[in-house]
Amino acid sequence: MSPRRERGSVVLLSGGMDSATVLALASRRSPPVHALTFAYGQRHARELRSARRLAHRFGVAAHQVVRLPLGALVRSSLTQARTPLPQRPARSGTIPSTYVPARNTILLAIALGYAESHGLGTVYFGANAVDYSGYPDCRPEFVRAFNALARRAVRSPQEGGRRIRVVAPLLRLSKAEIVRLGERLGVPWELTWSCYAGRQAPCGRCDSCRLRARGFRVAGVRDPTVRVARSASSPVR
Repeated sequence: MSPRRERGSVVLLSGGMDSATVLALASRRSPPVHALTFAYGQRHARELRSARRLAHRFGVAAHQVVRLPLGALVRSSLTQARTPLPQRPARSGTIPSTYVPARNTILLAIALGYAESHGLGTVYFGANAVDYSGYPDCRPEFVRAFNALARRAVRSPQEGGRRIRVVAPLLRLSKAEIVRLGERLGVPWELTWSCYAGRQAPCGRCDSCRLRARGFRVAGVRDPTVRVARSASSPVR
């Protein structure tokens, strides 16, 4: 049985491997797809370039880069360049400094308004509660709570119309399972960017790089960005 097709969608597209996989999935399940990418004051813009390339590759109906001044308002090592990025996993039960306070709440609220304004039925985002860094806004209870908010916050359900669903299709998948899914969907991994450092090549040491590397290793798939990184760092002969 073919997957149920929905009435258009908006995807939160960061440029990373999770959001790229979600974009590929939404393109099959609920076209036309619109994509929102947020320049929220993160310490580098490398991921924005990846998001633009992914949006072009998948032929989205519209791609908006939304600029938000969160960097000056919230405290995170992702928004403050002078704060060192963690080089080892956080202790159990603690949330790392890369957590951006209320980020998903803010971004999803904007996506919800966009979906309502454009008549789109679903908001997709790449939250993951298995191989993740302990962020509170990447958990199933957060997704359930935001959907409860969405049912009350937009116009259509109040007038007897269809509600806008917020879905996180990768929520219960490991990074290896995400890689395998992306392989089946034809995700161009070479266009994605996961590194928090934002240099010319992935640092290989930050939490995001480590989770990505483990996912590709367990899935038995070669990460093309690692090959590019090694090539870029090799001395010229």
